Amino acid sequence: MNAASLLQLTALDLIALAVMAGLWLGLGLWIESTRVAKPSVTVLMAEYRREWMRQFVTRTPRMYDASIMANLRQSTSFLASATMIALGALLALIGNTDRLAGVAEDLALAANPALIEVRLLLAALFLTHAFLKFLWANRLFGYSAIMMSAVPNDPADPLAQPRARQSAEINIRAAYNFNRGLRATYFALAALTWMLGPLVLIAAALAVSWLIWSREFASHSREILLDPPPTGEKAP
Repeated sequence: MNAASLLQLTALDLIALAVMAGLWLGLGLWIESTRVAKPSVTVLMAEYRREWMRQFVTRTPRMYDASIMANLRQSTSFLASATMIALGALLALIGNTDRLAGVAEDLALAANPALIEVRLLLAALFLTHAFLKFLWANRLFGYSAIMMSAVPNDPADPLAQPRARQSAEINIRAAYNFNRGLRATYFALAALTWMLGPLVLIAAALAVSWLIWSREFASHSREILLDPPPTGEKAP
């Protein structure tokens, strides 16, 4: 692939890329914003993570918390590995687009190998971003686990609450990076539809954006997170 390959992109291709980039960046800022009237599930869960660390200070024993951290790290490790495998397969496909060109001809699609490489590269970029985010999230969860180990066992210790707050904030940063990796994976799947044309790419980007938005702002899970805890029955 060279600069001449990029020159083969049409105006509609560039518009589709701009739409996809705008949706990806705009949606990410919206989801992580704490200044909106309707917070996302990601923001709501950040408060639950802070509450987790507040409860952690007085909980004994703390094996339950260690188990949760192990599960979080295992999830990020699994997705990082899966993303790396998918990225490797995609890069191998980019290096051998001649066979894809034959398939594209059968489907009456753009059969230019150079153009196919450019269109596959978009998905590869999203997968690369996802892999790096999952990798960093795994590292941050490790930092959080170490900081949790530094929380004194005595709740009255003056370092207990500050260390717990630090652990919570690192845990939240890890979760944010994990969610960014997930969003990039969704958009990588949408990017593959560029093989069918720029209009299909726009439609796929809109569909993925709606899916992510609905899970963050209009899901049943969000309603549960907002549901206040029971206060008990009033005394007669």
